[in-house]
Amino acid sequence: MPSFPQLNPLRLRSYVLRLPLCTRLILCICVALWVAAIPLPWLREWASLEPAKMDFTQMHRLNAFPLMHLNFLHLIFNIIALTPLLERFESEFGTLVTLALFTGPFGTLPGGIFVLLEKYVFRSNTVVMGASVWVFLLLSSEASKTHKTNPNFSIGPYKIPTWTTPLILVLVTSFLVPNVSLIGHLCGAGIGYLWASGYIKFLVPHEKILRWVETKLNLLGRLPHYVSVDQKTYGRYGVLPSSSVGPGPKSPDVGQRLGP
Repeated sequence: MPSFPQLNPLRLRSYVLRLPLCTRLILCICVALWVAAIPLPWLREWASLEPAKMDFTQMHRLNAFPLMHLNFLHLIFNIIALTPLLERFESEFGTLVTLALFTGPFGTLPGGIFVLLEKYVFRSNTVVMGASVWVFLLLSSEASKTHKTNPNFSIGPYKIPTWTTPLILVLVTSFLVPNVSLIGHLCGAGIGYLWASGYIKFLVPHEKILRWVETKLNLLGRLPHYVSVDQKTYGRYGVLPSSSVGPGPKSPDVGQRLGP
């Protein structure tokens, strides 16, 4: 019989146990809010992003809407899609950067753009919630990085730019999955492209501040599964490209730009 190592329960358990801290925290909050919304259904209305209700007293919706889900299937599909992307992001940029971005601009920016488009361009009031906005944000960032080393992929006689993959998925999802927001997913993808291009890197706290906080609070020693500024997989913004080969053995990854 054929074997399916990717479905091995032991490997799945090992993968879950190795998830970094912020990834665990975000996933747990998503699950906790879904459970809490069963006896307290008003939580969905409180957290959902509804353009018509947005004013300065409702700004919490911009941060809360990616964490709330409509039902169990909505939650499960988003968690399955988000987990590997978020885990990779945190392993590359560190726990503090991930926490700062996903509790701040990675929610407020796509959410704010969505509200402005819905209210003043499309004159609509589509209500959205769910972590799929983060899924397409991270997919766009990954696709932009992949595009630098693999600019195209082929479908028959056609060559498709790699960076367009998330946009194709947005369109396919909009056609196949009912009650999804095309505009909301495009807003998330747009912020992902901006992040990968470097235009919004100023949103990340300065590395000296991050190191001071880590050292002052001894976060690496106190928090299990914490990813520090100095222990990220590829460095803060990736390995700089290089065409020269120095003496001694060379890692196969040297010379490739791995960060955004």
